[in-house]
Amino acid sequence: MIGSILTGKKPLVTVARDTQVSEITALLYRHRIGAVLVMEGDSIAGLVSERDICRCLHTHGPGVHAAQAQDIMSAPVVTAEPGISVCDAMAIMTDRRFRHLPVVEGNRVLGLVSIGDLVKRRIEDAEAEAESLKSYISS
Repeated sequence: MIGSILTGKKPLVTVARDTQVSEITALLYRHRIGAVLVMEGDSIAGLVSERDICRCLHTHGPGVHAAQAQDIMSAPVVTAEPGISVCDAMAIMTDRRFRHLPVVEGNRVLGLVSIGDLVKRRIEDAEAEAESLKSYISS
């Protein structure tokens, strides 16, 4: 379940709709993350990823740094419940072609998982299963 991936992750980084792209870029760099949630109160208004910034840099040029989150964010944002399986979350992200998935329970945002987080968990699970099988075979 993807909710378990949130344990031990860095705190969620969020911005307001009027946050300038230059500030968002600085946050992505400082926190070594690939996306921030754009929040309106307690609700997700959108998501700004590195990909959004690159797309707008290509279409609008260097002036994109003065733009605001609301000008470039992806919206509406697809979310998932914490109980969804890693495989199902990966399928959603692959089918929809995005790399960040907010985890929401009711109206509360619990965190954000990346495709990298999910791949890492799948590898850990596969290694644990292989070790368990080795142990079973050798006993």
